[in-house]
Amino acid sequence: MEVLGVKGFVLLFFCLWIPNEVVAIIGNSTVSSRPTVVKIGALFTVDSVIGRSAQQGIKTAIDDVNANKTILPGIKMDVIFHDTNCSGFIGTVEALQLMENEVIATIGPQSSGIAHIIAHVANELHVPLLSFGATDPTLSSLQFPYFVRTTHSDYFQMYAIADIVDFCRWRQVIAIYVDDDYGRNGISILGDALAKKRGKISYKAALSPGATKNDISILLNSVNLMESRVFVVHVNPDYGLNVFSIAKNLGMMTSGYVWIATDWLPSKLDSMDPVDTNTLKLLQGVVALRHHTPDTNLKKSFFSRLKNVNGTATTSFNSYALYAYDSVWLAAYALDAFLKEGGNISFSSDPKLIDTKGSMLHLSSLRVFNGGPDFLPTLLRVNFTGLSGQIQFNGDKNLIRPSYDILNIGESGFRRVGYWSNYSGLSVLAPEILYKRPPNSSISNQKLFNVLWPGETIATPRGWVFPNNGKPLRIAVPYRISYLEFLSKDKNPPGVRGYCIDVFEAAINLLPYPVPRQYILFGDGKRNPDYSQLVNQVALKNFDAAVGDVTIVPNRTRILDFTQPFMESGLVVVVPVKEIKSSPWAFLKPFTAQMWCVTGAFFLFVGAVVWILEHRHNPEFRGPPKKQIMTIFWFTFSTMFFSHRENTVSGLGRFVLIIWLFVVLIINSSYTASLTSILTVQQLSSQIEGIDSLISAI
Repeated sequence: MEVLGVKGFVLLFFCLWIPNEVVAIIGNSTVSSRPTVVKIGALFTVDSVIGRSAQQGIKTAIDDVNANKTILPGIKMDVIFHDTNCSGFIGTVEALQLMENEVIATIGPQSSGIAHIIAHVANELHVPLLSFGATDPTLSSLQFPYFVRTTHSDYFQMYAIADIVDFCRWRQVIAIYVDDDYGRNGISILGDALAKKRGKISYKAALSPGATKNDISILLNSVNLMESRVFVVHVNPDYGLNVFSIAKNLGMMTSGYVWIATDWLPSKLDSMDPVDTNTLKLLQGVVALRHHTPDTNLKKSFFSRLKNVNGTATTSFNSYALYAYDSVWLAAYALDAFLKEGGNISFSSDPKLIDTKGSMLHLSSLRVFNGGPDFLPTLLRVNFTGLSGQIQFNGDKNLIRPSYDILNIGESGFRRVGYWSNYSGLSVLAPEILYKRPPNSSISNQKLFNVLWPGETIATPRGWVFPNNGKPLRIAVPYRISYLEFLSKDKNPPGVRGYCIDVFEAAINLLPYPVPRQYILFGDGKRNPDYSQLVNQVALKNFDAAVGDVTIVPNRTRILDFTQPFMESGLVVVVPVKEIKSSPWAFLKPFTAQMWCVTGAFFLFVGAVVWILEHRHNPEFRGPPKKQIMTIFWFTFSTMFFSHRENTVSGLGRFVLIIWLFVVLIINSSYTASLTSILTVQQLSSQIEGIDSLISAI
């Protein structure tokens, strides 16, 4: 009994001695109710345009979270960096190694291609991926529940480009993109967005992820032969400038061309300190989109802090530093709420990964975050204002209020010509201002400042030319044997001549662009061809157009469009005109009988009122009763023609007379207009009856 008492006392003392942390090993499970250290992972390409900014953003956020006593009190947040080296294979291996460290969340990856692979690992191990750079719209699908995008999806960016294309009244674009998940899926959304605006992608020009300058040159040479002159460039920021450099050498950065770049270009320029003059000259006239982040003092202070940090690889940072910073705070806020709600941080082995065949991969070392299914909805409920704006997710796990700055690049830098948001479309007002107003995405509300296009012109380019490798227009010409002055065969180019050809050629020469064409004779040259068959051949697309003395008749206008006739036909239609005898009472038709009665009653009423007002003071309204009655009738009747001779003396009398004269003026005008229209209709009716009788006779 005494021994048992001592053992019980020691056990009780041991339990009380553990201050704040209880760690128990139960089978293969590690449970920590309130850890002192939590680990998150960071997975991205360190030596890249996005990675250099993101790395400093993550480090700064970790320091700020640990210095803040209100978030995760008593807990230190630690980050483990892994470099993907721009490789899908290495990125996958690095992600697996990262998961061995029992991280509760991973900041990254920045690559959409790697995100597609790692998302499957995250699903299995219940570790959320907070990606600040993977913008592929398909990653938001239900297939990847543990993928949480902390930046805006390319879905919205492509709809912004579609709105710009529609605003400039272009209908076709050529998409130049990197042929990976990021490029393909983004351009696919662009095609859908343009289709809703009655536009389309006329050609998809794909570049391999490791495209050389020679590959880019071959591709640009091919698209330069095509019709569209509107190019949308959606490539990687690390080699995207090569596209514009080669385009300039090929003469494709001149007047008439349009270049629209996605957010990769501003990200590249923002990370260059400073942007050299040659680069700006190279990009003159390019329109680019950049993630919109509010211009707050907090953001300015953050960038100032990053520039003063010693040992950084760069002194300039793009918007991905903001999204990476906010991603860390998102994880911190969510973890704080998760622990306050009674959540536990525990990890266990995945029975599916138990090594039973002696594999050297050691997949059994990967740990499942047991609290992941509860931690994920906590992440999606977080709502706070970060450096990049409002951090709040909608039902599709996308950040709310997506918006972009629309930039126009010139030799002196780039200037903002407007904004785009899914709230109100294109606008010259910042989205923060528009959010305070009712949404208005009507066509009349779409506005942008003037853009300086390539060639330093503010005139919006037409956006297309006749393709150099295209087929010439096939113009059908009737092969006549009579009236050769209109059309006839000719031995000299272009093979036909005549008055119709001269008019057509004169119209073609007025166009500001060349129109390749080929005249093709229709008929055997022995008799005049059947013009109805000629029209049908054009309607069937066997010819692109027809030039000649083709008569415009109703049946042909149903299947073809005709120009206005450029000469008189010489035909005249003669129709009999029936003379309609007008009734002697036609002058009564403008007014109905009721109107005539009301008008007559008012005449008598006004005459009586004026007589009452003027009888005592005006001698012209006095005399025998017979004379006074005649005066009343004559006065009211003469006012119809403004020829009354009686003067009004009293003030009320004059006032009544003025009102009455105004009414009389209206009655006269209405009567004249009605009578004129009645007589006109009668005349037209007689002509129509004559034409109908002629048609019936024919």
